[in-house]
Amino acid sequence: MNDVFKALADPTRREILTLLQKEDLTAGEISENFNMSKPSISHHLGLLKNADLIRSERKGQRIYYSLNTTVFQDIVNWVLNFKKA
Repeated sequence: MNDVFKALADPTRREILTLLQKEDLTAGEISENFNMSKPSISHHLGLLKNADLIRSERKGQRIYYSLNTTVFQDIVNWVLNFKKA
């Protein structure tokens, strides 16, 4: 769960998650929303993937990124049950 919180701590990564909430996007489409290099966006995507917050799927020559909603459900359950412990 440490990777999840580390990934969520960064505002750029949170914004990427917000973008992916609307639709699946390629790294290029994601990078169009930021004033940073494509390698920087790739780094953020890698951290989000390592935290299992996003998934990638190859469609032809493009890789599309999408939210992994299962992890978000786990986080919500953990937060809701945290107070009970």
